[in-house]
Amino acid sequence: MQRIALFPGSFDPFTKGHEDIVLRGLKLFDEIIIGIGRNTSKQRYFPLEVMSGLIESTFAEYPAVKVVTYDDLTANVARSLGARFLLRGLRNTTDFEYENSISQVNRYVYEDVETVFLITSPHLAPISSSIIRELHRYGKTIDEFLPYQLITNEK
Repeated sequence: MQRIALFPGSFDPFTKGHEDIVLRGLKLFDEIIIGIGRNTSKQRYFPLEVMSGLIESTFAEYPAVKVVTYDDLTANVARSLGARFLLRGLRNTTDFEYENSISQVNRYVYEDVETVFLITSPHLAPISSSIIRELHRYGKTIDEFLPYQLITNEK
């Protein structure tokens, strides 16, 4: 049986930290599906279609990485995609507290799913999408935090 992992998130934007988790995850899984979810409690900063295209181009040379968008419970999407694993990155203990609760709920919805946590590489731990959005909002260069070139008007 293939080991398929869903890497869910809003990815607004997708950072070098996210890229690191995917690349390291490829050593554990046969396929990783990056799932860009529509979060009902968040207003997107970067358009979903733009981010989806940028992520696809980032992993163009990795046939085992796919990108999907979804508007459903993550566990339901994992089940429909045949993913028995959810891949998540942890930067700190705050992330762990949040992710632990979510993993329990996902297991409630889809009892055959396992959440696998990878600790963020130390040099990438300070990077968060919310900080990057704030820098971008106020005109600061964010290229060093992203694994792709963001055209300045793509907001």
